Amino acid sequence: MQLGGLPVETDVSAGTWVAEAVARAHWGTVASLVPPLFPAYARVLHPAYRYEGDDDVEVPWTAVAALNGTAVHPLMQWPAITGGWEYLNEDSQPPDWDGGPAEGHLPTTVAARMAAVLARHTGTPGDCLLARWAGFGFDAAALRGLAALPLPRGRDAVLARGAVADAARNLAPEPSEQSANLWWPEDRAWVVATDIDLMSTYVGGSIACVAELLAAPGLEVLPSAAEDRVGHADDPVNLLPLRG
Repeated sequence: MQLGGLPVETDVSAGTWVAEAVARAHWGTVASLVPPLFPAYARVLHPAYRYEGDDDVEVPWTAVAALNGTAVHPLMQWPAITGGWEYLNEDSQPPDWDGGPAEGHLPTTVAARMAAVLARHTGTPGDCLLARWAGFGFDAAALRGLAALPLPRGRDAVLARGAVADAARNLAPEPSEQSANLWWPEDRAWVVATDIDLMSTYVGGSIACVAELLAAPGLEVLPSAAEDRVGHADDPVNLLPLRG
């Protein structure tokens, strides 16, 4: 069995340290996604998109917040900066943006840019574990019975092994598209998590690693902390819109 051309691991014990650490954390915090074992954390925002002919142009959250007169800050959430829950998966604000940030999926372009940075902050860039939720409908039946890493709230994941650069691979059967939901190098220098319900990806690593992510071109990155809340309703600055 393979995920995106990578062999599925039959022994998931390499991820036990991650599973045990996040299981002890309070659900809904960064620590429940990325082990609270690192000196620094970052939040990578998935971009929105504007359609220009055949091209999808990335639109940063800062631009969407400016459009709506809302505040940019490390804990901002999409419903609050856009002013409506309908913007999570339905409506848009053309001509400024036509497609919202990917939920539960790290876009390939963003994953590739992140991987280029993260590969410089591990001694094992050629040996990386990539975990993907086993519950996606497109291949849940095919994965049934395979060893899965037990993660909180039914996020159990199958593991594949590759290089850090393989984080840009599609780990779903075509025509579906799905990135790794959790990945880390063999030397445990950092961990990346993209929860299935979120529009952001969280990274825990060294101070130098996070500093380079924060400064990396082509990425919209904010500082984060293990205790930060991560839910769509957890924006403490912008007014949370009423649910329709």
